[in-house]
Amino acid sequence: MIESRLNTDQAEYEISRPSALKLVILIGLVSLFADVTYEGARSISGPFLAVLGASATSVGIIAGCGELIGYALRLASGYLADRSKKYWTLLFAGYGLTFIAVPLLALAGSWEIAALLLVAERIGKAIRTPSRDVILSCASDQIGRGWGFGLHEALDQVGAICGPLAMAAAFYFTGSYRTGFCLLLIPALVAFSVLAFARQVYPNPHDLESATIKLESKGFSRSFWLYLVAIGCVAAGYADFPLVAYHFKKVGTVPEYCIPIFYAVAMGVDAVAALIFGRLFDRIGFPVLLAPVLLSSLFAPLAFWGGFYPALVGMALWGVGMGAQESIVRAAIADMVPRARLGFAFGLFNTAYGFAWFFGSALMGLLYDVSVTALVVFSIAAQLAAVPVLLISRGQIGE
Repeated sequence: MIESRLNTDQAEYEISRPSALKLVILIGLVSLFADVTYEGARSISGPFLAVLGASATSVGIIAGCGELIGYALRLASGYLADRSKKYWTLLFAGYGLTFIAVPLLALAGSWEIAALLLVAERIGKAIRTPSRDVILSCASDQIGRGWGFGLHEALDQVGAICGPLAMAAAFYFTGSYRTGFCLLLIPALVAFSVLAFARQVYPNPHDLESATIKLESKGFSRSFWLYLVAIGCVAAGYADFPLVAYHFKKVGTVPEYCIPIFYAVAMGVDAVAALIFGRLFDRIGFPVLLAPVLLSSLFAPLAFWGGFYPALVGMALWGVGMGAQESIVRAAIADMVPRARLGFAFGLFNTAYGFAWFFGSALMGLLYDVSVTALVVFSIAAQLAAVPVLLISRGQIGE
């Protein structure tokens, strides 16, 4: 086993805690403005596809297919990140594709074209995410992985709140989804500017690792594979928001102009949950992972069976689960695999997650057209199935 401390110009380099925090905040700001762009689009994509003539099954398959392709490609982009170390190049390429696809939705004349653009947005996310997670992992070593990933997710979700609210305002005042898509070009340009600044300040991401790195190539542990199975169960049972929004519009549970607001509420809860669970993860470890799984399993009956206020509570619980999935679920990965294979591990994890998400989204889209009750039962059962698997792997996860 070879041990090495990453260095700059052959000189030992150790990043300070304030500098590490600054990097997390910069990447968080990029995600914030990026989320205004693509979460704003996602908040109205379900109703927009419905307006263009898509069925519930189509919406479910489109959402699931986008996630499948996006997550599957993360295996390749994670491997490429480890091999090339071109983290910033992959970030610019991924964000660039997203920032082109989203505004072009304003020109989509059919649901098929809109679907292709939505999938392209997911591909952009796939290209950049493993590299982003590696950079965050390096920086958060100084401030606590749970807190680092949690803080990033909180900033990310500020954008996820502002985006849907902006779309709600655009639709309320203009009655047009297309105007909203055009406006999303503005935060996209801001995000690109912040990313360029971060690249200038921290040109060599490898220099951000403060701890001694074990350059080992051993395989992943049994606990890692069990962890993939458990989180895959959660992903399979997690109804994607476009399908939830489609339901709200179809049955009239939530007024159309309020649908993006519900999404914004979920994103706000997501941000707070990420911060809370991030801190708890650094202090307590693995047991914290169980709480969001149990809470989020209750969102489906509230969202699909309930009226306005139960649906609102359901979306809040949906946000709790998403906050955990985007923070501590990923933070745990950094402590379970060899550092030299971290990019590939994130890519592998996201690929497995994406396949499970696709299966669940497509199946729930089909179930919705047959029986909403069947959809709800599947959602609850799939998520709760993760609990015993997590308990089996408890001995090594996050410790």
